[in-house]
Amino acid sequence: MADFDLSIDEKRVYADKSGKQTAYVAAGVGVVTVDVSDDLVGGFRIDRRCTARDAAGSPGEVAIATDEDVLLVQGGDYHELDFGPATAVGFHRNRVVAADDSGRVARFDEAGWTDLGEVEAVRALDGSLVAAGDGVYRVGDDGLSHVGLDDANDVSDPAGRLGGDSGTPLAATDSGLYALGNGWMDALDGAFSAVASIPDGRAHAVGPNGVVARDKESGAWEAAPIPLGETVVALAHDARAAYAVTDAGSFCVRLTGGDWRTQVLGLDAVGVAVR
Repeated sequence: MADFDLSIDEKRVYADKSGKQTAYVAAGVGVVTVDVSDDLVGGFRIDRRCTARDAAGSPGEVAIATDEDVLLVQGGDYHELDFGPATAVGFHRNRVVAADDSGRVARFDEAGWTDLGEVEAVRALDGSLVAAGDGVYRVGDDGLSHVGLDDANDVSDPAGRLGGDSGTPLAATDSGLYALGNGWMDALDGAFSAVASIPDGRAHAVGPNGVVARDKESGAWEAAPIPLGETVVALAHDARAAYAVTDAGSFCVRLTGGDWRTQVLGLDAVGVAVR
């Protein structure tokens, strides 16, 4: 990768924080950063003016899809990656992946962008998985391969995102929430629009009755509604908390086992990420 890349050891240092986090919200006005200390939401500001379409996080860095390019945020610096206009971003084994309006999916490394393939209507990228209008695809050595389901709105693949071996892949679809084991297995019925998870099994998803959360010990899904009459449009997760943004422009954070705390941003948010 380029000389601004963080090593894996440096990423672990970034991930080891004492209660403080910066969330990155993708919105029409640009990239908005929100200061979070445990479950207390602090100040927020427009950190980069652009038309942001999506956001994804990996320890130590955040990727932003914009209508002009893909941006990689490391430290306080924004690096343009020369992808062109992007609609979705994610991380595959700690490397940025991106998609555009045509369905092109590519991964960024030391040599620049490598095209992985082209699929129909890419909606989300995470780890080794691509959520598309005709199902879920997997990133492999030979490009993309279809791995099931008829459609997908969002995917979460913590093992593929971080290059580890822990974490169950999840897919949010119009017909239900699915977990990948011996094939795709039903987790919950109903239309699901977003999902986020981490390697230890904790996860949040947005379904027909609002936000639900999965307990890492029992694996059971329980209602975890935000205290607002708004719809969550995007989720993010780290070891400490879950983060969400709503269609009315509110930011929400929830520590494990706690209640949601909220802050009105007043923005047309479409994505959220933490590093």
